[in-house]
Amino acid sequence: MGLYEGIRLTTLDLGPGHWPGTAMPGSQGNVVIAGHRVSKHQVFLRINELVVGDEIIFETDSGEVFVYVVTAAEVIEPTDLWIIDQTPEFTATLFACHPPGSTAQRYAVFATLVQ
Repeated sequence: MGLYEGIRLTTLDLGPGHWPGTAMPGSQGNVVIAGHRVSKHQVFLRINELVVGDEIIFETDSGEVFVYVVTAAEVIEPTDLWIIDQTPEFTATLFACHPPGSTAQRYAVFATLVQ
């Protein structure tokens, strides 16, 4: 599935959305991606099943592949915008509403580029 630019609901209805201004996959900094759990494509329906050591793979249109490994996951508040902070490392953050079907909190997964 493609990656769309933006995190508005209309964008996320198309698929996973890249938070504007954050790093792109494979670039230095924090790649931040949002997705739906229960509506539309449900790309992050099972985000809570990712565990430390799992791989998150991004492939670009040009065929480049970037592999990130999950380092942590946690439930956060919708106001926890620290998840978009840029890092000197090559990291990624995926997040979705939590629990499924609710906007009360967010489930965030953190990963580091390994390849």
